[in-house]
Amino acid sequence: MQFFVQRSELRDLYDKVAAGQRISEADALRLFESKDLNAVGAIADLACQRKTGGRASYIINRYINYSNYCILSCQFCSFARKQRDADGFQLGVEEIVAKAREALRLGITELHIVGGLHPSLPFSYYTDMLKALRALDPRLQLKCFTAIEVLHLAWLAKKSVSETLSALKEAGLDSLTGGGAEIFRKEVRSAIARGKESAEEYLDVHRTWHRLGGRSTCTMLFGQVETLADRVDHLRQLRALQDETHGFVGFVPLPYQPENNDIPVHHPPTGFDALRTIAISRIYLDNFDHITAYWVGMGLKLAQVALSYGADDLHGTIIEEHIFHMAGAKSPQLQTEAEMIKAIREAGCTPVQRNTFYEPIKVWDALTPQAASDDNEGRSKVLEANLATA
Repeated sequence: MQFFVQRSELRDLYDKVAAGQRISEADALRLFESKDLNAVGAIADLACQRKTGGRASYIINRYINYSNYCILSCQFCSFARKQRDADGFQLGVEEIVAKAREALRLGITELHIVGGLHPSLPFSYYTDMLKALRALDPRLQLKCFTAIEVLHLAWLAKKSVSETLSALKEAGLDSLTGGGAEIFRKEVRSAIARGKESAEEYLDVHRTWHRLGGRSTCTMLFGQVETLADRVDHLRQLRALQDETHGFVGFVPLPYQPENNDIPVHHPPTGFDALRTIAISRIYLDNFDHITAYWVGMGLKLAQVALSYGADDLHGTIIEEHIFHMAGAKSPQLQTEAEMIKAIREAGCTPVQRNTFYEPIKVWDALTPQAASDDNEGRSKVLEANLATA
């Protein structure tokens, strides 16, 4: 993709990245303001290839939401319910274990578990859940809870954040999820998630977890009321914490879903916006090894295109997703492993099944020379076709 920047106004930034130099916040904002998506993508592709060598990953996992009852009322959220609502739900530990047992037979390696801030469940519910799931299979990796859930559990247990995380880790927690970051700028958080944890609290939960030896992912919810400068500021704070702890294993940009919530957004994220946000994330977050294109929010076709714009991961099979679909996402509830592998191959990458920490479980055989040639010839056609429908 280098030819896209030969005569671009962004050539100096391509040269900077090619020389292994870190770009500044001003550089990142300039990339966001550029209309030259192909040049931005070429810079991101260069950075991605250096990180991954043409590999792209997926995980065989299952989502479980234990409850959507929540004491908060975030304006952007379509998932949360009050206990008076007819469509609220709460799973018992036995029900969660049954879902996990069924998913294990499908070959999952990870459970991804989050929920609302339940008004009455005791702290023991969460530790009992982790212990029961750990007993199913010690190899199963438990990726659970957002930062705001950890703060809620600390309040329930009357413990410090560090003590709470230690107790969860002892019960079986392997990784924190990255959800709840939204946008760090205080004014934006007040507009979309009044009453939720602050940016400082979110970062401190992850900092504390990293200091305990844990690893986690992080996110950014883009395309609602934030400015481009707000996105850069968000990335800046994530990069700074990663410089400090090196505890993030991946970054997941999440396109805002505009339906079924209280935030009027007249121009929700487009395919162009999703691709440039992923690309700039890859360029700016030089201390992150992996950038995920979240197919649930983007659709698999656009996520496939993102593998040429800085992403190196398509996330997982998921099986049952509530949060984005209750917000209006039209993507399927799941993807099969075969579909993930096919999408990665069509993008010209080598498929890799990974675990929770983005470590390879299986690297699929490289394409034969003829297949590789055919794949490279078809790569531009796939990009053009998918961009046309994005």
